[in-house]
Amino acid sequence: MTDFFKAILFLNYGLLLSIILLGAAKYRILNTKEKQYFHCIAFLFFIELLNLVLPYIFNLNDTSFLYPLYIAGEFFLVTALFIRKLGLPKYFFGITALLAAGFMISKYVFNYPFNSDIVKVISNIIIICLSGFVLIREIRGASAQNRFLLADACIFFYYSVSVFIFIIQHQIANLSENEYLIILSVNNILSSILYCSFLYTFIKLKK
Repeated sequence: MTDFFKAILFLNYGLLLSIILLGAAKYRILNTKEKQYFHCIAFLFFIELLNLVLPYIFNLNDTSFLYPLYIAGEFFLVTALFIRKLGLPKYFFGITALLAAGFMISKYVFNYPFNSDIVKVISNIIIICLSGFVLIREIRGASAQNRFLLADACIFFYYSVSVFIFIIQHQIANLSENEYLIILSVNNILSSILYCSFLYTFIKLKK
């Protein structure tokens, strides 16, 4: 199971790198809203790169301090993406920025909440709601043609299932190492599906 987990993990690294390179090559043909997708992927790539580099190059085995930064950054960037697509007032950006900054200050300064997964679940639920509204609008044809429709659908699917996985994970006491790796592997497979949707979308993009 450990080998399978590592295989999926390094597959995700490869997919992220491919998306970054392809997205950078096509960045100029993206409109303002579409560029936010690239920013989200670039942030995820940056976090994954730190998780890979810090242990192997700087011998820093504990990278858990990056988790609150990942939660806050992901929440702000993804919600900002859907706020733009929904055409919501600009003060919504301020609200999400304050929530993200407030969580980071609370966690890094006061270590509250002790379990960051609680905040992760709440942030995922907010993202699910926003992405769901976007998909409903697109299905009803209320918005302009969206070249990232597949990516939007995969984002909704990924965060919906991730919430379920987080809840199940914390309901099961005393997980064995194999059970824990299975849960992580399932989440990584979901990430692979999401990254493949981005890769496919960037490949299909034309002026």
